[in-house]
Amino acid sequence: MKRRQLLKAGGAGALALGAIQAAHADERTFHWKLVMSWPKKFPGLATTMEWFCEEIAKASNGRLRITIYGAGELVPPFEVFNAVSEGTAEMGHGAAYYWKGKIPEAELFTSVPFGMMTEEMTSWMIDGDGLALLGELYKPFGVLPFLGGNTTAQMGGWFNREIESPDDLKGLKIRMPGIAGEVYRMAGATPVALPGGEIFTAMQSGVIDATDWVGPWNDQAFGLYKVARYYYNGWQEPGALAELSVNEKAFLRLPEDLQVLVKNMSLALNQKMISAFHLNNARAYRNLIEKQQVQVRDFPERVIKLFRENSERYLKKYAAQSAIAERIAASYRTFLQQQIAVFANRDKITRYRSI
Repeated sequence: MKRRQLLKAGGAGALALGAIQAAHADERTFHWKLVMSWPKKFPGLATTMEWFCEEIAKASNGRLRITIYGAGELVPPFEVFNAVSEGTAEMGHGAAYYWKGKIPEAELFTSVPFGMMTEEMTSWMIDGDGLALLGELYKPFGVLPFLGGNTTAQMGGWFNREIESPDDLKGLKIRMPGIAGEVYRMAGATPVALPGGEIFTAMQSGVIDATDWVGPWNDQAFGLYKVARYYYNGWQEPGALAELSVNEKAFLRLPEDLQVLVKNMSLALNQKMISAFHLNNARAYRNLIEKQQVQVRDFPERVIKLFRENSERYLKKYAAQSAIAERIAASYRTFLQQQIAVFANRDKITRYRSI
């Protein structure tokens, strides 16, 4: 009897000790590095990441602390994914089309011309197949993808001369990443890949003739209105998704509660950035028009028609490159068609609105 009681007591003691050790393990402090494709303090993209890291530190009671590195501080802007994959940094913030050279299928996960808008893309990523498919793409590289915000519908870019016909696109040197860059290439232009911090100088020196960046808030911050006369309305990125990438091994080393915190805070980050861009794009747009005398233009219908045709042609090429690309394109297209069917009155609502 005494032996049984001792065994019971010993077992209970072992369980209690295990619980204490587990609790103690959960109190470990983790120090992570976060590398970005944008400069530090850059409005929206970088400032929202500062908020994210501060909230993570507060919610974890200091157990997860993340140090931010701007573009070029630790790694070049387009090397963010590689840095996370190799473990140079535990976390990255960028855009999937920046790693197109490494993972060609990733470019669709930033934006598709004439495709999903911000809220539709968010829904496809969270409740549709989006995140799962992107996770499948990134698995061989040891990277986990999370939502990293959205810059909302982007402007068509800054041009030193007006675009009046498809002929004006031929020979045009334009900073334009992703699928839209390929659409321009098919129209006879020369798309150039440049990180945000190099755009102003490239426009000022004539290295490029035109550039997109994001929208009024970010474009104003870079002073692009000083180096280009015409500001075109957008078609190419109806909602541009930023991504939060996490090194899988580093993530799995976190206690479960911190893993859940990172996942849920990525959703909060996504909404925080969307809200910030809606508010500040409106303010900056008004300033650019009223104070900076920026001339806003629409692309002619013939040019838009060409862009649309080229986009369709390129998406067929995209889907044909691999089995997973075919699945991604099919999932994206199906989700988009369902959204168009359900919200067919959205354009009417937009036209009916007035101030």
